[in-house]
Amino acid sequence: MNQQKQRKEPVPETQGIVITRAWRYDLLLWVGNLLSGGKLQALRHMTADLAELHPGETVLDVGCGTGALALVSKERIGATGRMLGIDPSPQMIACARHKAERAKQAIDFQLGVIEHLPFPDQSCDAVLATMMMHQLPDDLKRQGLCEIARVLKPGGRVVVVDTKLRDMRQSQSAPPAHTLLWESCIQDQPQLLKEAGFSQIETRETRFHFRGFEIGMVRACKS
Repeated sequence: MNQQKQRKEPVPETQGIVITRAWRYDLLLWVGNLLSGGKLQALRHMTADLAELHPGETVLDVGCGTGALALVSKERIGATGRMLGIDPSPQMIACARHKAERAKQAIDFQLGVIEHLPFPDQSCDAVLATMMMHQLPDDLKRQGLCEIARVLKPGGRVVVVDTKLRDMRQSQSAPPAHTLLWESCIQDQPQLLKEAGFSQIETRETRFHFRGFEIGMVRACKS
């Protein structure tokens, strides 16, 4: 039944990279978490901590993948909170829904893209965007952050987590294929957030490395 429902859903178009092999993606994350001694799961909890999630809030995970961060966030906002997750990949959404069902958590996973968030203005208390901005061209990053600002309530928080690629970008060597699009990186997010109208912008170090890249975090509030 769920597979039939999934096939009938219209697949949104996006200018960003879409990862379709959910099982391979999930396996990569599982192995990465295992080899790092649980640091990947710890990073998810750090993200939820930085977003200051509270019971009863509405939280959106943009580019939710297979739903691991959404499950952690749902624990923070509780039964009275509403957890939303969007991803342009039908395979990712199918896997995320399966995880939520298995965990007996009510999470609204749906197909969607950052350039056209399918939610009303000022409907979210917090928005999370982890390990997905590097998959977007710079123009789409700006458009996406404006969309995030639109759906956030006044004073709402956004947390962006992504790779630090500046040292590589300044070198003359070509980036590995798995870096995907790399016009900007986490260090550029504060300026992009400022341009989108956010304030109280702060950066955090994680001391976490994934596939050879250091991970950084940025938090901001909607004015």
